[in-house]
Amino acid sequence: MTVPDVFSPAKLGPLTLRNRTIKSATFEHMAPGALVSDDLIEFHRAHAAGGVGMTTVAYCAVAPEGRTERDQILMRPEALPGLRRLAEAVHAEGAAISAQIGHAGPVANGKSNGVHALAASRAFSPLSMQKIRSATHADIERVTRAHADAALLAAEAGFDAVEIHFGHNYLASSFLSPLLNKRKDEYGGSLENRAKVARGAARAVREAVGDRIAILAKLNMEDGVRGGFQIEESLQVARWLEQDGSLDALELTAGSSLLNPMYLFRGEAPVKEFAATFSQPLKLGVQLSGKKFIREYPYQEAFLLESARRFREALRLPLVLLGGVSTRATMDLAMAEGFEFVAMARALLREPDLINRLQKDPETPSLCTHCNKCMPTIFTKTHCVLA
Repeated sequence: MTVPDVFSPAKLGPLTLRNRTIKSATFEHMAPGALVSDDLIEFHRAHAAGGVGMTTVAYCAVAPEGRTERDQILMRPEALPGLRRLAEAVHAEGAAISAQIGHAGPVANGKSNGVHALAASRAFSPLSMQKIRSATHADIERVTRAHADAALLAAEAGFDAVEIHFGHNYLASSFLSPLLNKRKDEYGGSLENRAKVARGAARAVREAVGDRIAILAKLNMEDGVRGGFQIEESLQVARWLEQDGSLDALELTAGSSLLNPMYLFRGEAPVKEFAATFSQPLKLGVQLSGKKFIREYPYQEAFLLESARRFREALRLPLVLLGGVSTRATMDLAMAEGFEFVAMARALLREPDLINRLQKDPETPSLCTHCNKCMPTIFTKTHCVLA
């Protein structure tokens, strides 16, 4: 097999990217009123100008209660003009643009949104100090349709792709998790039942947009939580998604925004910085018990590769390798291992032009220190504190 150059063009469904690098979704907190702002446009324009093949706009919620908090893009007609300006700005720099669409489920802040969060099963949210409702059949049908409507809106706005969020214990992921899903109906119990929400959303998006735009999904390989979604079950869900023909590519992720966020990020745990973003009593809670929730995992390049290899062996579907991609050597390794694309986040927050510089000099080192102090900035405007 000929190993492709990571900076060569690549097909992604109906789309051709100028190279195989993707700016992965990182919540920007630049959408006051749940609408696109000039700051958000400049954020993604800079990444496009920096050389990525495609940039991903984070957390475009498909329903009002599906936002992590109120100032997150809500996919509705009022958002269309801003989304169009955003797509045009990215296209002017030669990159493609994707919208990460999804429903935050139990990760949503019901107090901020003014409506209770939804999940597979009832629970209590320490974030909003409110009950999380168990999604009814009507809720599931509504949210499934909303994914299709959001994809259509993205296509109308000129976006090249959508990425459906099935990870991090968001709504679909909460259904997949045997720890969070305690239902006794047709959406609980067996893996086949727990996968119905994710598969239904992907099918609805494909039926709505056909081949107008590319369709990706972000899927947890594992939650990183005892009793949660594990890799063997994830492999089977990935096989089903491939068989359904609803996706053009799968981006492999891990961790739980609800229960173990650092399982995805690795590196230093910024407990002090997270605590500083909250008011009392949540601030005190993070100070006292934050290290139990914001656990620290050592950083290494390509830290999700070992698990991702199992998906590469099991699937023919194009795969996006995420996690610890910050050097040309790691990108080349991903290509050699058979991954079609690589996704980056923290390294590009530090240096939006890293891709351009790597193309000029493959030995260019990343300046990202993996301190993860960018993570608490999602509550203001996401940025690297060292830049």
